[in-house]
Amino acid sequence: MTSSDERPPNFRRRLFWLAAFIVVLFGIYSGGWFYLADRVKSEADSAVAALNGNGIEAGCANLTVSGYPLSFAVSCDNMAYEDDARNIAASTGSFNAVAQITQPLSPVADLRGPLRTSVPGMVPLWINWDNLQASVNLSWPLPRRISLQAEGLSGQTDPADDTDPVELFSAGTAAGQLRPNGGDVDYTGSFADLEIDPEAIGGRVLPPLDGSGDATLKNGVALIKTQTKSLRGQAVDIRKLDLSSGTARITVSGPVSVDAEGLVNAELTIKLKDPKAVAAILATAIPEQKGPIEQGFAGLALLGNEPSMPLRIVKGKASLGFIPLGKIKPVE
Repeated sequence: MTSSDERPPNFRRRLFWLAAFIVVLFGIYSGGWFYLADRVKSEADSAVAALNGNGIEAGCANLTVSGYPLSFAVSCDNMAYEDDARNIAASTGSFNAVAQITQPLSPVADLRGPLRTSVPGMVPLWINWDNLQASVNLSWPLPRRISLQAEGLSGQTDPADDTDPVELFSAGTAAGQLRPNGGDVDYTGSFADLEIDPEAIGGRVLPPLDGSGDATLKNGVALIKTQTKSLRGQAVDIRKLDLSSGTARITVSGPVSVDAEGLVNAELTIKLKDPKAVAAILATAIPEQKGPIEQGFAGLALLGNEPSMPLRIVKGKASLGFIPLGKIKPVE
């Protein structure tokens, strides 16, 4: 028998073992997928059960795990949380988080509105959106990145409350991102076409606003882990906070801190673009101070179209340059 006659059986044998290996590998993968799906569902149910009790009720209705074989998806019809002791309640619509097999540590989640909240000292709120998406880059002990993007965002008082609902705001887009940076936490965010309803601010009128922010919360990782509720002893480094409307723009930068007594300390720089336009907006929003605003900004306009000035706060006492602005009450 020649070697050429032996090749077809050898080839078929290799093909058979390759197919068998693929079948076994796929079986191991399938078993692992369903095992992990069962663990996720059981861990989620255990977490919800651990929250419930002592006046707390939490739920993720109809929790399901799907997406086999190419993705991993966790979904709920709606989510709710209620704490009778603190009189706090919140609920949202459906939740769906999906991680592709090729990127298992980078899930993307969609959340349906509305978000309804009830907190002591505030009217019940109803916040809604056209589209809200969150993405996470998972790591240990904290995610490397958490991002949130929303379109068609709006807020009002809850129409289920006894009073007629009051429109609060709307925004075309809004986005935010958190990143651990050593022991600190970096924040960047922005919004566009923010409109605040005059009824929500005592009849005052503001034009549509755009804004962005870039800041670092000092010791933020420890604060998140301990879930501190006090601003005392905290510090923020503001690289840039920007608020604009048309040609008018206000930019703030510098460090801000709160001491153990709740007194604010800050060394800020305020930059203005088109002071006359800024003055017109403020005079419309605060008509009772129209005269002083126009006079003060007329002086700033002499410094050019983009003047800057220091805003200093020492133990709650604020001054703009050499001009005293008054005292800020201690914060909690």
